[in-house]
Amino acid sequence: MRAALFNGPHAIEVGERPDPVISAPTDAVVRVVLACVCGSDLWYYRGESPHDLGPIGHEFIGVVEEVGPDVRGIAKGDFVIAPFIYCDGTCAHCRAGVTSQCLHGGGFGNHGIDGGQGEAVRVPLAGTTLVRVPGSGHSDETMRSLLALSDVMCTGHHAAVSAGVKSGDVVAVVGDGAVGLCGVIAALRLGAARIIALSRNPARQELARSFGATEVIAERGDAAIEAVRELTNGVGVDAALECVGTGQSVATALAVTRPGSMVGIVGVPHGVDASIADTIVFRNVGLRGGVAPARAYIPDLLDDVLDGRINPGRVFDFDTDLDHIAEAYKAMDERRAIKSLLRIGTKETRR
Repeated sequence: MRAALFNGPHAIEVGERPDPVISAPTDAVVRVVLACVCGSDLWYYRGESPHDLGPIGHEFIGVVEEVGPDVRGIAKGDFVIAPFIYCDGTCAHCRAGVTSQCLHGGGFGNHGIDGGQGEAVRVPLAGTTLVRVPGSGHSDETMRSLLALSDVMCTGHHAAVSAGVKSGDVVAVVGDGAVGLCGVIAALRLGAARIIALSRNPARQELARSFGATEVIAERGDAAIEAVRELTNGVGVDAALECVGTGQSVATALAVTRPGSMVGIVGVPHGVDASIADTIVFRNVGLRGGVAPARAYIPDLLDDVLDGRINPGRVFDFDTDLDHIAEAYKAMDERRAIKSLLRIGTKETRR
């Protein structure tokens, strides 16, 4: 089969990989229909985080081609969403709802596991990982939103849940990438009365407003902190969603949140100053979040997508195919795209 391969910084190419096969009784093979590039993939692309040479990508939806003898709840021909981390659903962490920390789980596209940016994927623990999508004949718009559930919508939702967003809250969203924009959707879904989006990109500002942002701040650093405080009469916001992971973005999220409140942090940390502990202790601002337990969130969010209540698929503003995977990465790296979508197969595709 053909798949995207990471050959080092700025070297993403399409190459041949062995067709995936069932190697454990709980495996399934999924033929990929849509995949995408994640903002976290850019850390590898830029050489700022380590990654094994070989397959890459962790977001995909597709059709089940084959299942192992112990797989339950998923059958050949099912159209499914793959959360970006596979899980057994039975360990202590999964039972507590933190499926991203499954004792027997792992991520796609690294450490010997097939990547989602390819024609097919072997999915370990398939019966407890894959989420079957009911119905058929879904529109392209819906399909894009189903793909967003594999990671970014769940991650934005995790930021809002971790921050404790509730009805009537004033919320700041730090970051205007796909996760931050999905965080706007999530904050509105949880009842926020005001959502302040921090963005200086006009196209992303417009999308944030369409998702529910009531105000947009273009400043960064100290100027952004001052602008948020001015909008909140010096009090600060009830909750902040940190969706970038840089030292500046974390510091901003902590600074704009009022004492006694929480920051939901989901950005992959890069250059975060350990001294943030001083802020947490002396300003009574909490910090909670981490890797989103997507498998736990998908069922509820799936209902909202299928009923048309949310449309996170609008974060995909660059469409291409597997042959142009290098351009998909480049467009995001240069901020010409919020998120790149890869069209790989169709729901009717069979091996």
